[in-house]
Amino acid sequence: MIQNCGAIKRIGMESLKYIIIALLLACSSRLYAQEMMDLTQVKHDVKSKQVSSYDQSGDNHDNLQNIKPGEKRTIFNVQGTGIINHIWITMAPEPRFLSRNDIIIRMYWDGNDYPSVESPIGPFFGQGWQESYLFTSAPLLATPMNGNGLVSYFAMPFAKGARIEIENQSGQNINAFYFYVDYVEMKKLPANTGRFHAWYNKQLTGPVDSVEDEHWMFGPNKPNKLGKDNYVIADIKGKGHFVGVNYYVHSPTPYWYGEGDDMIFIDGDEKPALNGTGTEDYFNTSWGAPKTPYSTPYFGYAKVNNDIGFLGKTHIYRFNIADPIYFDQSLKFTIEHGSSNVMTLDLASVAYWYQDKAERIPPIPDAAARKPMPMIGPVDIHRWRNEWRKSKGNDPKLWGN
Repeated sequence: MIQNCGAIKRIGMESLKYIIIALLLACSSRLYAQEMMDLTQVKHDVKSKQVSSYDQSGDNHDNLQNIKPGEKRTIFNVQGTGIINHIWITMAPEPRFLSRNDIIIRMYWDGNDYPSVESPIGPFFGQGWQESYLFTSAPLLATPMNGNGLVSYFAMPFAKGARIEIENQSGQNINAFYFYVDYVEMKKLPANTGRFHAWYNKQLTGPVDSVEDEHWMFGPNKPNKLGKDNYVIADIKGKGHFVGVNYYVHSPTPYWYGEGDDMIFIDGDEKPALNGTGTEDYFNTSWGAPKTPYSTPYFGYAKVNNDIGFLGKTHIYRFNIADPIYFDQSLKFTIEHGSSNVMTLDLASVAYWYQDKAERIPPIPDAAARKPMPMIGPVDIHRWRNEWRKSKGNDPKLWGN
């Protein structure tokens, strides 16, 4: 089918859109068909196991209770060899009262005393800022009601044990914490099985020379060939492959922020080995950000801004499951915040990858640094207009452009 695309001539944009959708569906169908074929294979020396929050007394108090501010709880601690293949979590109070941006999840593999996964629990599962909304992808989901159920289908192997803990940094009690962690127990992992890693980052970016000069409104930009001052999605040392990112963008301006290119440096290259053409292009969309959320198994816009232009919050995701990014020594995944880093943006991300062994990840930002910036609203915009009018002499007929 793909080979025949070159023969298509004089095709309208609407027809092209449906062909692209058909190609995506065909690809997904083939992958799902392969999964269904894999289900026919009978496994040997593999046993299904589970750790959950069920009430071992037989009553219905199926949760961990009263996790106090600053307290850590281990929810999974298993020795031996296996692969976690499913996690489900929900908690109370619900997100509008309890910030999942301040509940930290950490995962430790093979007896290490350092985590290879560390992230606020909300952003890890596709819930940005301190908000809740539906999110659907192949490996991660936030489910009804209103994104309260947090689900992972990422495979998480371990050879010498695994431990998962949560830490309450929210400043209030977690009244109830429910969970399932399903895994398979086995005698030995398949050859070349990597270890799952995930890392959260956040940064309030600013224009490199104080002027927000997107689309060359105020003069030419300074070229950015080496990724200086780019936002960092992942900075990995070792051998493995990158498999995706949840990317959270909060823009304080209605102007388009997405001219920023993705720049990926592999194995210590000075220049990007992979250099993209714009934020939305890496996330498989085009010509700006959509105003309607949409989801595919591997990419989409789970949340779109609902304000003027591009003002507000947007959650974009892409999972490189059909197209992992491979590296032998290192990988640094960066993206510009506006063309040549000219935009002020409140950015956060969770990167996901596999390495040949469980490695230590960089520290994540603390609770103060993770705090979301406030929303810009009509009152703020009117204040800006008032300052502009004053700068123009306050003529009563000033319009605004």
